Amino acid sequence: MSVLTLAPPSPGAPSALSPRAVPYVASVAGHRLGPLRISSIVAGPRPAALGRTVVLCGREEPVTVVLPQHGTAALLLDGSRLSLRPGAFAVARAGRPVVLEVSEDFSGTAFHWSREAAAGLSEDDLLELSGKSFGTDSGTAALVAAYLGRLAGPVGSLDPHVAARLVTTAQDLLAVLAHEHRRRTARPVPEEVRATIARTKEYILRRLDDPALTPERIAAAHHFSVRYLHKLYQYEGVTVGRWIQRRRLEMCRRELARPSARPATVAAVAKRWGFVSTSHFSRVFRAAYGVAPREWQAGAREPHTWPDVSGPAGPVGATRPGAVD
Repeated sequence: MSVLTLAPPSPGAPSALSPRAVPYVASVAGHRLGPLRISSIVAGPRPAALGRTVVLCGREEPVTVVLPQHGTAALLLDGSRLSLRPGAFAVARAGRPVVLEVSEDFSGTAFHWSREAAAGLSEDDLLELSGKSFGTDSGTAALVAAYLGRLAGPVGSLDPHVAARLVTTAQDLLAVLAHEHRRRTARPVPEEVRATIARTKEYILRRLDDPALTPERIAAAHHFSVRYLHKLYQYEGVTVGRWIQRRRLEMCRRELARPSARPATVAAVAKRWGFVSTSHFSRVFRAAYGVAPREWQAGAREPHTWPDVSGPAGPVGATRPGAVD
């Protein structure tokens, strides 16, 4: 299980602490919003024993977003040091040690997506976001921070299905952020190439339900060769076939989560969006999102079945579940 460790500042790092004071966790209080686990973190300088850790996320939670509210800190993970300050947030993947380095009073919120709840984030999206810090002054990152900030506050009593949909919107924003970051760091695309790619995408999206949609058919409809079509999608960093599959999976994911008095079967949803084989659909869905289609459908339609989160934790040094020496 990965942990969030509060640690003294690195040698040479600016510090507001006295030589004998070390950071400690004042509290890590948790609650749930549907399938999303939310932890409020408060930390600050205090003479205390070193070596305590606080469990913040587990292997079943593939992505954690840390959103600071007050003070500065650093998130140490995978050998990198990410600055944490109001106006920025960081993304970490579970299964790795995560160290929060604090040199002054600090408060923030951590959002933990379970594997089922993060089904809208592909493995490529997770790799794109993980270990990065995003400023929130503009663009999609600003929308992500603002939306998560509202989810962290009191939202009152919500219908479980409403809560699940709100969480789905949050993960969709993270997926858009991953796509935006991927495009920004990719090589420049000539304007005429970008326009041609956009036309092919529009053509594909109108025909996602057609199992006969192939690269050959797409190329013929636009009067160029299949080889040129594949060359176009090299700018996207994905094959045209993989792009089609991702869009179909996304439509299936949304439909499986849609409230309905008579929910469609997995086989019917897969067929509706162009998958010929239900078993093949189940394999690629699990490969993309980490859960089977039926598991995602059950979790989205019955949010009350999500496991409870532990209650508020006391200060480090107190005896409580989740504290690790």
